[in-house]
Amino acid sequence: MNLHFGCGLTCGEGWYNCDASPTIWLQRLPIVGALARRSMPPLFPQDAVYGNVATGLPIQDASCDAAFSSHVLEHLALADLRSALRNVRRYLKPGGVFRMVLPDFERLVSAYLDDERVDAVSHFLRYSHLGRPERPRGISGHLRALLGNSYHLWMWDEKGLRAELEAAGFVRIRRCQCGDAANPAFNSVEHPERFEDALALECFRPE
Repeated sequence: MNLHFGCGLTCGEGWYNCDASPTIWLQRLPIVGALARRSMPPLFPQDAVYGNVATGLPIQDASCDAAFSSHVLEHLALADLRSALRNVRRYLKPGGVFRMVLPDFERLVSAYLDDERVDAVSHFLRYSHLGRPERPRGISGHLRALLGNSYHLWMWDEKGLRAELEAAGFVRIRRCQCGDAANPAFNSVEHPERFEDALALECFRPE
């Protein structure tokens, strides 16, 4: 088994594809799900299931050869990130590999510092998804904010994420690129555009 958490609309063949979006949870409900699938985009693929890696997945320990996440970890609060990393390590077989892609906060800050526009900080808060142009208002606004889950809760640079991976028990941590994994299973879940200007790391559960 291979674990792909935070899969969104991308389901890899041969992967356990799961996502913690409340939208997919609603779409999978009996009776109500049919209405949700018609009225609450996006429509998640049938191969995707609801699952929150931070609170735990219905996966046996040491059962996965590989794990992957793309632009997911930045949406987790710090405590949830640490729980998620511990769970991923637990699900992986000894020697199993975990690859992750997420925004590179160091690169984002560097771009902000080089931006001489008077509204540079506003641009930074928008493209980093750290700022909110307006508060959610009304029931529909709060529902969109809850179901969308598009804002970033905790950002990472390489040294910070390396430290968290080491604390969770991962080894052989390295910066990686799209398509350079030894395990060909990653070819079905990795896409070059997700790696552009991003922080991508590979690590392993110890043998």
